[in-house]
Amino acid sequence: MAQKQKVEPHVGRLGYLQALVTEFQETESQDAKEQVLANLANFAYDPSNYQYLRQLQVLDLFLDSLSEENESLVEFAIGGLCNLCADRANKEHILQVGGIPLITNCLSSPNEETVLSAVTTLMYLSSPGAGSHPELTSLPVVQCMLRFSLSANTRLRNLAQIFLEDYCSPTQVAEARSWQAHSALGIPLPRTEAPQQS
Repeated sequence: MAQKQKVEPHVGRLGYLQALVTEFQETESQDAKEQVLANLANFAYDPSNYQYLRQLQVLDLFLDSLSEENESLVEFAIGGLCNLCADRANKEHILQVGGIPLITNCLSSPNEETVLSAVTTLMYLSSPGAGSHPELTSLPVVQCMLRFSLSANTRLRNLAQIFLEDYCSPTQVAEARSWQAHSALGIPLPRTEAPQQS
């Protein structure tokens, strides 16, 4: 009886993911890019794909897509990063290549899902308590979370409250509150100087 050849079960998956990446890079169609990026973000949810996604540099593709003007591409990219950053190697890559500013920029998106994924991604990238990457809990980020904690949107409000309680020190929250007392929506008010006496 002839022995069946052993076929690597993941070779097909890697090939499929490679085809998606190639399609994303070569297509001119925004609709096709959105569809491919959405598919890659969905594949990022499965830990068995992490190695392949790193090998194909999908993390960098997601990070690059955060700068796109197309809100759907940004939404799918931050969703993919959110799915991937629970893994230590992926988290370290995002931190090492300077992904934090790209992610924090998503906090000002008009798209609710983009903002929710950005907050969750920042939480995954943070270590509760001490911050090895202080930009994760910088003053503007904490101020933003304070505003989100007052949101009518329950999901956003709850995520922001968890972020403030679990990832920020009481001192950081107090400082952000102090700054917000002197500003409108995070924009500093003009300072008035006392008139000079002659």
